[in-house]
Amino acid sequence: MCHRLILIDANGAAEHGHTHACMLKEKLSREMLVFKMCRVHAYRLLIFAAHCILPIILSGQEPATHDNPFLDADVVDTGWPHIRGPNYDGISSETRLADSWPDDGPPVLWVTELGQGYSSWVVKDNRAYTQYQSLAGQFVICLDASDGQPIWRYRYDWPFEATGLYPGPRSTPTIANNRIYFSTPLGAVGCLNEYGKLIWQQELKTKFDGKGTDFGYACSPTVFDGKVIMPVGGAGACMVALDAADGSILWASGDASASYTPALPITVDGHRQVIGYLENDLAAFDLGTGRELWRQHLSNGYDEHAAWPIFREPYLWTSAPFQAGSQLLRLSGGQNASFERVWDSLVMSNDVSSSVLVDEHLYGFDLAEAQSKAHRPSRGAFRSITWLSGKTSWSNGDAKLRRSTDYEENKRRQTIGQASLIAADGKLIVLNDLGDLILAKIDSDKYVELARTPAIKGDICWTSPALDRGRLFLRNHTRAVCIYIGEPALMATVARGEPLSVSDLPQSSVVDLASLLGVEPDYSMDPPTYRWLRIWFLSSLAILGSAGLFVCLIWRCKRSLSSHRIRWWFWATAMVLGLIVGSVASLASRDFVFTWPVTLFFAFQIAVYQSAMRRRKEPTTRLKKWQDRIVAILFLAVCFAYYYACRRLSLVTEWVFLCGFAASCPILLFSRVMTTRNRPVFLLAEFSLTLFAFAAFYGSAVVLLGLKYNLSDF
Repeated sequence: MCHRLILIDANGAAEHGHTHACMLKEKLSREMLVFKMCRVHAYRLLIFAAHCILPIILSGQEPATHDNPFLDADVVDTGWPHIRGPNYDGISSETRLADSWPDDGPPVLWVTELGQGYSSWVVKDNRAYTQYQSLAGQFVICLDASDGQPIWRYRYDWPFEATGLYPGPRSTPTIANNRIYFSTPLGAVGCLNEYGKLIWQQELKTKFDGKGTDFGYACSPTVFDGKVIMPVGGAGACMVALDAADGSILWASGDASASYTPALPITVDGHRQVIGYLENDLAAFDLGTGRELWRQHLSNGYDEHAAWPIFREPYLWTSAPFQAGSQLLRLSGGQNASFERVWDSLVMSNDVSSSVLVDEHLYGFDLAEAQSKAHRPSRGAFRSITWLSGKTSWSNGDAKLRRSTDYEENKRRQTIGQASLIAADGKLIVLNDLGDLILAKIDSDKYVELARTPAIKGDICWTSPALDRGRLFLRNHTRAVCIYIGEPALMATVARGEPLSVSDLPQSSVVDLASLLGVEPDYSMDPPTYRWLRIWFLSSLAILGSAGLFVCLIWRCKRSLSSHRIRWWFWATAMVLGLIVGSVASLASRDFVFTWPVTLFFAFQIAVYQSAMRRRKEPTTRLKKWQDRIVAILFLAVCFAYYYACRRLSLVTEWVFLCGFAASCPILLFSRVMTTRNRPVFLLAEFSLTLFAFAAFYGSAVVLLGLKYNLSDF
């Protein structure tokens, strides 16, 4: 039995050996065939390489690593992934940009209507992203960068302060690892995939009870080393780091209220840090652990910082608004990280527009007034200062005078004004707050303007430009525009269809209404003080008294005047005085005196009297109906003009006095019913009731202001 088994095994082994030999022969044959094919492909590859590389070697150039003709071969094409570009500094590596523009401006590749918001652009792989809002809500939108056609949009919230002074989102998305990170005005941060689908979202300001961003959270997400770093301003969460993959909290550190400047990642002596430019402090944190490394106290009470710091190892430059100037610090890294001040100066106060550093000079707008205005140009001078000393090299504009809103005059004077800017290819690409696009040569000795065009007029322009492949992406509260500023020969590589000219764009000018006030408040967005409210009320009573005395003089000269005409003389006089007395008193006292509510009140009184003048037995004629309608339309027009002017001047009183009508209406109706006779005693009683009604109108507005804001005496 065993012998047979052995024989069977021997035969099987022999058979197996024969089969193995055949398989080995076939395998060798296949390997020889593969070797021959590889040798043929190798020859072809060598021929192809010689064909592609030899001309480059002979010409002294290196092989290109991308297909972007605006970048050198050794530069990585990252697009414009962040609000300040690839390196958080407003510098672009692109070259081959045009040195001048045609008389009608550079070509416009596309223009599209876009809603409210101060978000700028990020661009990568021919896709452009920004945030905006309409009546339907707030959105992150993705457009085709070549033609401006929408690819997708993601709705994340309802509109933010749609009727306020600064409506819409403030922050700009960030692109990292094919994901889009965004933040909202209420302090949430989210992550979308490349198709616009939400991956995760964190309500940071709510979660950590963040402080210091009362005008709306404006910090763009900083994505670095797999982390999303956000200033939050909560207790124990001054700065917060999230996992970029899933949004989980990695660390939270510091006890200080935040401001409006995003986190800045830097490396000092090989040590990775995060700079937080906070409400009252400047602080540094360890990127890996969140440990606070050092802190510099800057101010007390309310303060805000919106301009980006600039870092060039080992120096850090920061600039504050409100005429606070700037400073340069020298940083040290390691376990004993610290700083020392190199210089500080009252020059170069940045607010909503950040500066750029090129070679050894900083370029930017030095804001001369306490606060930027939302709807008109701000006072100040565009300057160049030296990096290591802070000395001014040159200035453009007079910081004591507000520049004109007229484009031709500014072009003739070559005045820049408050502007956001990019440095690229030896040039400054400048977008000022009036929507003028300016091209200037980078020159530390003098300002040299190369070209200028009215790019995106009609609304305030605080959004910084974005540059990708010679295309400049701009926007305001109305529309978005893509303008080609590269060499004409390369436009075909990025354009689709026939380009437009700047003259084809819808343009409108910004009208400066500041002269109507006489003297402006330094902090127009802040609520008025009780001292101001008392002065305004006494000035208004003086207007009413003056109008009453004027009507008495008229009545003394012509006693046959009816009570109806006397009222109209009184109303007209008071309304005119309400418009002009405030500006005259402001200029005389060099203080802000606001008397427009007088005009608003008497427009309302006319509407109330017109509706109550009809007697019961009096027939309602067609003429009477039209009189009622005309008075109502004029009243609404006065209300709209008041609201519009206050908004354009950034006055918080735009809405409170419109709410005072309800308190005065019953008194005015009683006054109209009780005083119907043409006698002095009745007219005097009517005048007294009018004063009482105005006091109710004014007082209710003050109560609303007190409920909304913390009013002070000074």
